[in-house]
Amino acid sequence: MTLGNWERLPIAGTRRPRRGATVALAALAVLVLCAATHRPVVPPSPEGERLYREGEVAPGQALVAEREGATPLEGRAAACVNCHRRSGLGTVEGRIVIPPITGRYLFHPGERLPPESDATHTPSSPPNRAAYDDATVARAIREGIGADGRQLNYLMPRFKLDAAAMASVIAYLKYLSSEHVPGVTQDTLHFATIITPDADPVLRAGVLNVLQQFFASKNSYFRGDTAPPLQSARRIHFRVQRKWQLHVWQLTGAADTWEAQLDTHLRDEPVYAVISGLAGRTWAPVHRFCERQRLPCLLPQVDLPVVAEGDFYPVYFSQGVLLEARLVAELLAAAPSAAAPHRLVQVYRDDDIGADAAAALAASARAQNLEVVDRALGHGATPATLARSLGGIGDGDALVLWLRPRDLQKLPATPPKAAAIYASGLIGGLEDAPLPTAWRSVIRLTYPFELPNSRRIPLNYPLAWFRIRNVPVVAERVQTETYLACAILAETLGSMLDDFVREYLIERLEVMLSSRIINAYYPRLSLAPGQRFASKGGYIVHFTEAQGTAVAADGDWIVP
Repeated sequence: MTLGNWERLPIAGTRRPRRGATVALAALAVLVLCAATHRPVVPPSPEGERLYREGEVAPGQALVAEREGATPLEGRAAACVNCHRRSGLGTVEGRIVIPPITGRYLFHPGERLPPESDATHTPSSPPNRAAYDDATVARAIREGIGADGRQLNYLMPRFKLDAAAMASVIAYLKYLSSEHVPGVTQDTLHFATIITPDADPVLRAGVLNVLQQFFASKNSYFRGDTAPPLQSARRIHFRVQRKWQLHVWQLTGAADTWEAQLDTHLRDEPVYAVISGLAGRTWAPVHRFCERQRLPCLLPQVDLPVVAEGDFYPVYFSQGVLLEARLVAELLAAAPSAAAPHRLVQVYRDDDIGADAAAALAASARAQNLEVVDRALGHGATPATLARSLGGIGDGDALVLWLRPRDLQKLPATPPKAAAIYASGLIGGLEDAPLPTAWRSVIRLTYPFELPNSRRIPLNYPLAWFRIRNVPVVAERVQTETYLACAILAETLGSMLDDFVREYLIERLEVMLSSRIINAYYPRLSLAPGQRFASKGGYIVHFTEAQGTAVAADGDWIVP
């Protein structure tokens, strides 16, 4: 549903607005803050949410959306959430402005500034929009006529809803994004970072140092009780300043106890979102907790994330080792028939994330009719055990190593004569992988990041920031990604006006992420609605020298 289009007020350059514009802006600020106080009396029935999100008028009865001259949409394709998003606060797609349709905006007169867009123009609309009531909202939904009697944009479909369905969806719009948001106060936004007990202690110290310094730097600009300024640029933004408060949730014990621990943390320390964080073997209990509690979990340092694209609240940099498994599967599938291996042999530690990557690759290989042989190393594996795991490998085999540096450096001096040998760059240390000399000329690394020479300039900014803030660099990739996560959070919050709604935070992150130029280790980041992995590809690289860290890509960036 698209209830009209509202445009931000353009101001040329950065000149001070005229007196009349200043008065209008002050009135706008009051409107935004006053609108925020609107609260429905009672929560709506589930029927309204089902219609809005799922496109079901009733169980088994699909919602139908019609536009003149276009094929009708049904069910999920007709659901309001597709345009107005889960928060109901709208978005911008190119030149198309999807306005907010929550009760606190629909039922109040005036204009709410739509989200920021990179477009040079947004469609014009009346600056003084009339308030809707139940009858005019119903007319807009059924007939496409706005509160002022004018025809709405062509993109707004017409829906044939009976009185009961209409009442349920109107009640849902009044309630949508109106609840009190935990972790948000008049002057502070509370965030948590989550550390699992098996996380590397060196990485833990590095991540927490970056987070604490970023929050301290952010709060050094806080102006206390002074009124937040209305700033003019190409478009107007109403900025609300709040301090950031970091809560460190350190988990303990077995993974099956983590969700209960997190429930307790959230009860005792309500937070708006989870930022960054660090895991060892698994993140799955944290992922489930955030999805269940409807708590945004933004860009944790996790090399084995949970792949559940239907979930909404956790957002990751990439699929980590599971992406690497897909890269290898892509190469195996693309191999010419004359050179294609007949068997896949995988070596991994059975207590590490390589086991999960190996399982994912095995499933893909079997779908390609490849024989799969898994050789898992136990906790007490020795160099001799590792050497035995490489026995019997011939020129009809593809060998994949899902091993840490401590195992790579124990490989026998001479590699087996396999058709192809791959290793996980993410697990093995990327270009710093300590491979024996003879292996370096034949092995290929999966590399789900920008190449070293190409990322040198993008890394200058976070590394310089570390120097200024006296942050020791103990793990460059993990720490620069933590800094990037904080920077993305700051930019996203800056585009949200005073709408600190958890769902809107994720929706705004989706919109602004693709416009970033500097992304630390990643060549590009983007999230379409419903996607939860911002970087989607990688390279296959080889070493160019017998010693050193110089690598080169075998081809272009691969998106499997």
